[in-house]
Amino acid sequence: MPSYKIKVKWGKEVYQDVEVNTDEEPMVFKAQLFALTGVQPERQKVMLKGAILGDSNWDKMKLRDNAMVLMMGTKDEDMPVQPVEKTKFVEDMDERELSKAMEMPAGLQNLGNTCYMNAVIQCLKSVPEIRSSLSNYSGRVNLQQGSDAESITAALRDLYKTMDTGATVPPIIMLQVLHTAFPMFAERGEQGGYQQQDANECWIQMLKMLQQKTEAMENPSKQNAIEQFLGIECRSELKCIESEEEPMKQDVEKFLQYNVYIDKDVKYLHTGLKNRLQETLSKHSETLGRNAEYLKTLSITRLPGYITITMMRFQFKQKEAVNAKVLKDIKFPVMLDMFDMCSKELQDRLRPMRTKFKEYEDWLVEHAAKDKGKPEAVRREKLSQDLPSEEVEDWSFPEDKGSNNSGYYTLQAVLTHKGRSSNSGHYVGWVRQKEDTWLKCDDDEVSPVHEEDVLKLSGGGDWHTAYLLLYAPRKLPKNRGTENATPAAAEGEKMEQ
Repeated sequence: MPSYKIKVKWGKEVYQDVEVNTDEEPMVFKAQLFALTGVQPERQKVMLKGAILGDSNWDKMKLRDNAMVLMMGTKDEDMPVQPVEKTKFVEDMDERELSKAMEMPAGLQNLGNTCYMNAVIQCLKSVPEIRSSLSNYSGRVNLQQGSDAESITAALRDLYKTMDTGATVPPIIMLQVLHTAFPMFAERGEQGGYQQQDANECWIQMLKMLQQKTEAMENPSKQNAIEQFLGIECRSELKCIESEEEPMKQDVEKFLQYNVYIDKDVKYLHTGLKNRLQETLSKHSETLGRNAEYLKTLSITRLPGYITITMMRFQFKQKEAVNAKVLKDIKFPVMLDMFDMCSKELQDRLRPMRTKFKEYEDWLVEHAAKDKGKPEAVRREKLSQDLPSEEVEDWSFPEDKGSNNSGYYTLQAVLTHKGRSSNSGHYVGWVRQKEDTWLKCDDDEVSPVHEEDVLKLSGGGDWHTAYLLLYAPRKLPKNRGTENATPAAAEGEKMEQ
């Protein structure tokens, strides 16, 4: 493997012992230089003895150990400020200007079967508290000496900052640190390109990295922001069915996602959520001295502010050695109620906030005839989800900031898969923007869609099928019970009844 240690001169700085592997594409080396200097790869001009490094190969660069490479380029914060421009009409705008004018977020370039990562990044970006925690992180990307968790956390922070400009972004550095931390994501196919990967596996591994470096906000009982805003806690009870004498075992289990297993009885999300709470398993019984049947029961003791639900659509088929997809149609609601999945103790704690929602909804029913009826109430309920934090009631318990104190949620993002196996096909992120408007984040193409289109992603065919569902806390306006209040509606919660 042609690997060298070289020097890189950038302005007055000289970086010693920079490792270069010419078996990798030059963009990987440019990603390293970005980590060192902060200069975006597209603004780098890398030269050696008059030869300029391209993006596709090393043909013009004859490297050797201790060679001095010159790099020219300006990092973002040193770029001159653009002068004020005259008004532009939509038809005269380029992609970057159009996205900014329409409040479209940035798309992410597909770097070769990297749609799984792009979809994860777009969905996770919809949690503002995670964004805030990342912005407070002071670490930096270090591809040579830093920890994987440090590099992934810093790379995601920097990528989100770049995406805020509104232009399509090539997530080169994010991909590189992901490959370094998890070589399985860097596997290549027979043609030499990157292989498709499982988006849920990417979601899990990225959250584990962020757990190590993000800090909890105003909650000393939680160790990090991921646990604080996405962490589910359950009480588990394990009882031997075949022995009355064997005592029941209790334990505490923690998850970052709620898995829904799909079988012939599951047609609606609520059914799958309930089924997850009980399962039978076979294990060795010390009392009986043999394997016996056990009943495991779960009940949620802590609901996070944002809950991730994974539709377990992939089953490994030994014969074909592939994660085959279950295409069954599973309906999911915009409004989700997790009350039935909670322990009796947590249900009692949820009731005060639920009573406030109920009183508000009763007021809406009473006044619906005076307004424009139910459709208007539903519309204004969606508006309430876009209110700033100071205009809504706290959705967390006071002693556990980041939890959910009502059990009510609204759909925030959906990650879908199109195809027949997890290691092929195509992944897309769908993110709620405001009211009924959602954004379809298909790599570098970001386009508005209606909420009704998102609800059609429930499966049943070869179209995009929901794989991950991300729900946010339902918000209750402080200004309610008056003619000027923002109405709420209970309609979404009746979808599965």
